[in-house]
Amino acid sequence: MGVPITFLDKYNPEQFEILGCSYQYGDPGCHYENHPWDVSVEGKMIYKRIFIRFRRAGD
Repeated sequence: MGVPITFLDKYNPEQFEILGCSYQYGDPGCHYENHPWDVSVEGKMIYKRIFIRFRRAGD
């Protein structure tokens, strides 16, 4: 899911894994090729988001 960058203040690595961000840097190589990470409205990038995944017990 995409969350605001203010999420980092509350980030718990035992609960969530950071996958990347909405700009080109931070790409861990786990998204579909030719699909940008941008969060845009009508082609204009206006939101910066961090993409996270919930960690299941034992992950």
